[in-house]
Amino acid sequence: MSRPSRPSDPNNATGRPRTFFVTTATAGKRNLLQSERIAGLLIDVLRSCVRESKFVIHDFVIMPNHLHVLLTVPGDLSIEKEMQLIKGRCSFRARREVEFKGEIWQRGFSDVRITDEASFDQHRAYIEQNPIRARLASAPEEYPLGSAYLKKQKRTGAKAQSYEELNGTTKVVP
Repeated sequence: MSRPSRPSDPNNATGRPRTFFVTTATAGKRNLLQSERIAGLLIDVLRSCVRESKFVIHDFVIMPNHLHVLLTVPGDLSIEKEMQLIKGRCSFRARREVEFKGEIWQRGFSDVRITDEASFDQHRAYIEQNPIRARLASAPEEYPLGSAYLKKQKRTGAKAQSYEELNGTTKVVP
C-alpha cells in the first residue's frame, strides 16, 4: 500500500513554525466524544500539550465523532508527531482513568496547511460554525466543547477547570 503525500511532509520542514487545520475522527465514526468524561479528558490533553509548548492551539471543537483543531507546530516537529501525541495521550488516559476498552480514534487524520490570513480566518470560522451546523448550539460560545466557549469563560473571569475538577475527583492540597 502506498503512502499518500501530505502537505505536512516532515521532510519539507523549513525550521519555521507551520499552521494546520486538522480533522480526526473516532473509530468507526462512533459518537465516543459525546461522553462528557472522554471529551473533558481530550480537552485536558490539549491543555497539557499547550502547557508543555508542544504546539499552539488557535481554535478547536470537539464534535461527537470527530475533532477539528487549528494549530501551529514548531518548525522541528511534524503534524504527524503532534497528532500522534494528542490521540495517544487521549487513548492512554481513557483506558487508565475512564476504563475505556477499545479504540477511540480512527487511523490517520486530514490536514490542510494554512498559508495565509484568509485561509486561517476561513478555517477558524468553520470550527466555530461546526456545532451550529450540527444543531448542537445556537452560537459558538454556547457549545462547551469548543475553544469559543472556553475563551468566553476566560473573558468573564471563570477559572478553567481540569477534567478532574469537572468530575469532582480533584484532591485539594493545602
